[in-house]
Amino acid sequence: MEYKEPMLELLSSLEQIVFKDEYQKITLTHKPNPFTEFEQLRRGTGLQTDEFARALGVTVATVQEWESKRVKPSATELKLMRLIQANPRLSKQLME
Repeated sequence: MEYKEPMLELLSSLEQIVFKDEYQKITLTHKPNPFTEFEQLRRGTGLQTDEFARALGVTVATVQEWESKRVKPSATELKLMRLIQANPRLSKQLME
């Protein structure tokens, strides 16, 4: 049996619940660029940089690294960003 990181597994399950209808409509033909996707997700949340960092559990410096395209977000971080964008109330809960 293949080992899966527990956090990645949890986020994958949440993503499937949140996007269950969208998965049926959309088929990806190529893997999205993490930098481009980050920009879209970041803007879509409407959060300030410090709020966005707090919701993701990272530093403001990390978010700035992503924005400057020096460092790309991990797959787990992108999944969490998708969940926050799909459910803005989630970001408030994560910041508590």
